[in-house]
Amino acid sequence: MITGANPREQYLARKAEIDSAISRVLDAGRYILGYEVKAFEQEFASYLGVLHAIGAGSGTEALHLALAACDIKPGDEVITVSHTAVATVAAIELTGATPVFVDIEPRTYTLDPAKLEAAITSRTRVVIPVHLYGHPADMNAITEVARKRNLRVIEDCAQAHGAIDGRRVGIHGDAGCFSFYPTKNLGAIGDGGMVVTKDGVIASKVRLLREYGWKERYKSEIPGWNSRLDEIQAAILRVKLRYLDADNSARTLIAQEYSRTLADTGLVLPVVREGVTPVWHQYVVRSDHRDALQAYLQENGVATLIHYPFPIHLQPAYQGRLAVSSLPETEQAAREVLSLPVYPELKQAEVQRVINLIRSFASAQAP
Repeated sequence: MITGANPREQYLARKAEIDSAISRVLDAGRYILGYEVKAFEQEFASYLGVLHAIGAGSGTEALHLALAACDIKPGDEVITVSHTAVATVAAIELTGATPVFVDIEPRTYTLDPAKLEAAITSRTRVVIPVHLYGHPADMNAITEVARKRNLRVIEDCAQAHGAIDGRRVGIHGDAGCFSFYPTKNLGAIGDGGMVVTKDGVIASKVRLLREYGWKERYKSEIPGWNSRLDEIQAAILRVKLRYLDADNSARTLIAQEYSRTLADTGLVLPVVREGVTPVWHQYVVRSDHRDALQAYLQENGVATLIHYPFPIHLQPAYQGRLAVSSLPETEQAAREVLSLPVYPELKQAEVQRVINLIRSFASAQAP
């Protein structure tokens, strides 16, 4: 059974805090890289247990900043997965580097460490594991291969705020990159991102790159660009950060209810790798009848999404342009995955309705 405080009361309490935070920014009259951004950077770094956190304009830009701070350039190769948001690959291409895809583990949907070594060439510089759906990639295995081959590791944590693989994700590699897009577990009311790192050199370079290479205003030490987290977003995120663990716990309760009640429906349910704590950004099932199930749920008032219907290497912008080896698990996942509703404000009755509809669909499919 899912229990907790009244969602409406929670919403109103948080709204009052957020309204107060926004008013504080408006009264202060500084809207870019002021007190709120600095305070949020410190608080987020403390939450993760890392030395440096640098706000950015978006999660995509955070990845771009981290790659640039690691001196990635045209001719370099960056290994990642094709089963991810296109932002991961867009950031790689912003540096001029070439994305190289490795297949995923079929049950966690994250980079398969057993296939990593074969993808490494003399031009490989970085590995970007994606903690997809809020489930950590196997960072111990991935970093072991990367360190042996002298490669940087930049974690794509856009869907995994607070997830744990021994330690919170984002601090296993050379840098971790977060998105604060409104739908994320920790979301703003617009775009925003963060680079976190224990490496002072990377941190210093990211700070320069995000604002025209300035150490001193109007004096560029290196070429940079504009990728700044604004004060209002930072103020809102400071409020929401205090609730992140509770929200993740609410998501976990919903996920546990789905797993407990849908095990006999013929769906392939998510698997949690031993020793990790996911944060259930999405609860993703697999079905041979995915499209029919999605249509049935939609007809009965339950919205679902497919994350993601097209692997990046098969999308028009990339198909035929990037050299791709066989990615059978990635392509099968794209045909079968379906994300069920899972968010902290979801009511017990609504969860039960989703469950009942899926069980009804499964019964109709049974021979």
